[in-house]
Amino acid sequence: MDNSSTPARSASTDDSVEVVSLYAKTKKIYPRSVTGWFASWRWVFVWLTQIVYYATPWLLWNDRQAVLFDLGTRRFYIFGLVLHPQDFIYLTGLLIISAYLLFLFTAVAGRVWCGYACPQTVYTEIFLWIEEKIEGNRIKRMKLDEGPWTAEKWARKGGKQLAWTLFSLWTGFTFVGYFTPIHTLVAEAMSLGFGPWEWFWVLFYAFATYGNAGHMREQVCKYMCPYARFQSVMFDKDTLVISYDTARGEPRGSRSRKADPAKVGLGSCVDCGLCVQVCPTGIDIRQGLQYECIGCAACIDVCDGVMDKMGYEKGLIRYATQNGLANGWTRAQMMRRALRPRVLVYTGILLLIVGAVGLSIWQRSPFKVDIVRDRASLARQVEDGRIENVYRLQIMNATEASQTYRVAVEGLADASVPEFSDVVLGPAEARWITVSVQIPFERAQQAGAGVHPIFFDVQQVQGDGSLPALVREKSTFMIPR
Repeated sequence: MDNSSTPARSASTDDSVEVVSLYAKTKKIYPRSVTGWFASWRWVFVWLTQIVYYATPWLLWNDRQAVLFDLGTRRFYIFGLVLHPQDFIYLTGLLIISAYLLFLFTAVAGRVWCGYACPQTVYTEIFLWIEEKIEGNRIKRMKLDEGPWTAEKWARKGGKQLAWTLFSLWTGFTFVGYFTPIHTLVAEAMSLGFGPWEWFWVLFYAFATYGNAGHMREQVCKYMCPYARFQSVMFDKDTLVISYDTARGEPRGSRSRKADPAKVGLGSCVDCGLCVQVCPTGIDIRQGLQYECIGCAACIDVCDGVMDKMGYEKGLIRYATQNGLANGWTRAQMMRRALRPRVLVYTGILLLIVGAVGLSIWQRSPFKVDIVRDRASLARQVEDGRIENVYRLQIMNATEASQTYRVAVEGLADASVPEFSDVVLGPAEARWITVSVQIPFERAQQAGAGVHPIFFDVQQVQGDGSLPALVREKSTFMIPR
């Protein structure tokens, strides 16, 4: 065989394989602390949301916990409102209202919810505050992480982890306090006598708080939160978003405070990079609107501070609309555009839903009734030839006082509920009772064999002379052949 045309393999050929990783390790973000008008409002919402969250389980109402979701008895107590599983529609209404509020806020001012009141933002702000108090400011934290493990580093890192863990456990304990009476939970905590589910949810919620706010932070907003992905469909060119005024800021560059930007051919941006340092997600707002921006406005506060020092007008980074920046509109002109058709539709639908849910709660009956036929005995003949059907009624007292209920039946001539006494239920009590309905044999013959509609009237007997409440439920009466 002639191998002259086959190139010879060089003995020096390197057959080693080089592995190239396509994944880069996520760089830790060290947000710089900032003060300003928007930062103050963020802390207002931090305090407001956490006072409500941690204090609500301790409030009392009628000698019980004011807000308690008692899954064991299947009752939800919200101040004077007692809800049963049949009231699930109100939870649906609340979720719809929350969704439309989010749509409305997003259409008007972008991710304002994310920047000020989202639990991820709120708890990240708290954990960053703890970290700064123990490890120091941004520069000190970076040096501490880069430095060797000295006794001081162990003490600071350990102290931070301990503070985070205790705060997370307190958060998980409070969460479970909405489902188990908080005073009972405190007594159990003293002896570590939690039940299995209480242990699970305290530790699970604490772990979630610790992991999300302490370690994952911006990664939750950038990669896990679905809102960041579909927010763009709710934006338009008249949505107020945090914007960098490119026409005013470019070309950027450093200069002395005394220099006139026009004479040196520069814009108002001094390229200090502080807007990037204060961003909790690590983006550069000067590159335009990005889905990672959570709308916290930290860059606005720090940029306004730089503009003050340089003697320039504030607002290089500000809340603005795309149309406003393109057309040079004033803030008043941009705000007038906020009342556009999309916002008006969201507002109208929201008001209708809130009104419907509110009216439904206001007109809600103080008790509920469910009726189930006794399948073991659909129809039978008893003494005196009477035809009897047996039913099971569940009466649920939705008030926090003992109530008396009276049962009557209508729909068939001479139908009665023999030997049935009034039912007394305690506060928020639900009970199944057996009710037999009878009609005379002659009436049964006149009505004819088959299924006939009847109505159960369950009346709340008022002892204070006020108008009685009445619930009517439909069922059927069977007459055998």
